[in-house]
Amino acid sequence: MSGMKKALIACRTGMGSSMMLKIKVDQVVKANQFPLEVQHSTLDDVKSFKGDLLITMSDVADELKGQVPYVIGIKNLMDKKEIESKLKEFFDNKA
Repeated sequence: MSGMKKALIACRTGMGSSMMLKIKVDQVVKANQFPLEVQHSTLDDVKSFKGDLLITMSDVADELKGQVPYVIGIKNLMDKKEIESKLKEFFDNKA
């Protein structure tokens, strides 16, 4: 697996749900020791984001496909299993 990857967590509704998602993603990253540096921002910053991965809610992910290198859409931000499996898939594809 190559070096540290950068992820941006953003969602349409502002800071509440994306902050919650960041906490969950951080827990999953730590538990699995994924080489991922996670930032948290608004959707406005997606255009200027230069990292590897955008993590957002699934409805937003569909709109952003093609604008960023890789998008993970999360249906249930409380579901760490979903986050974990989608992050594993990302790292499997990037390995």
